[in-house]
Amino acid sequence: HQGIRLILMRCAGYNNVNLKTAAECGIKVLRVPGYSPEAVAELAMALVLTANRHTHKAYIKCRENNFSLNGLMGVNLYKKTAGIVGTGKIGLAMARICRGFGMKLLAYDLYPDKTQTDLNYVFLETLLSSSDLISLHCPLTPDTYHMINKESISRMKDGVILVNTSRGGLICTEDLIAGIRDHKFFAVGLDVYEEESDFVYEDMSDQILDRSTMARLLSFPNVMVTSHQGFFTKEALEAISHTTLENVITFAEGKESTNTL
Repeated sequence: HQGIRLILMRCAGYNNVNLKTAAECGIKVLRVPGYSPEAVAELAMALVLTANRHTHKAYIKCRENNFSLNGLMGVNLYKKTAGIVGTGKIGLAMARICRGFGMKLLAYDLYPDKTQTDLNYVFLETLLSSSDLISLHCPLTPDTYHMINKESISRMKDGVILVNTSRGGLICTEDLIAGIRDHKFFAVGLDVYEEESDFVYEDMSDQILDRSTMARLLSFPNVMVTSHQGFFTKEALEAISHTTLENVITFAEGKESTNTL
């Protein structure tokens, strides 16, 4: 391992690190478990609103002096049911935002937060079948890999809105595409996706994508895709930098940290 003693993750997720191998090599891994949950949750709702009310299309149309309303109809969120999958800090932030829109809340988590008395925790199957909006906020583990698949999609309401700002691997993209083609979804918002590791944060505007999955997703009029930018706010970047430096200092001083994986 060439003398490496520390790996600093500037994010909460750690699915890209083999913790067992790191431990065998004597390498400590520290992460930033929470930097600005509101940043990610706010982007999740932005995806909901954009994909639902087609504001990205309206902006382009109006710039071209096209003020028709064709293709711009959305649905109200007020009094609809929001299903929050994963109630960590980001999931709870999303729940607060949905509550502000006057939505009813359902939640699913392997470890329910009993202090959240205003959250109605239900089985995942119940959440999927009862929610008008489903927002994913859970880590990628062997148990959650492709948790959104053909079977779980079949349990959802027709016309559901699905948003993922967590990890691309939570959704089986092929099954998602099949569901979109079957008109299962009113709208889909994705800040993360399975193929992103090859080109996320890269300017590919003058190239032809060699992966068909992303091209197919981008071809659907009711799908909104962003480039893994949920964390990308001034406040979140400051918090990430601060915690990362604290992790370095803690390691250098030989102290234990709650951020150690």
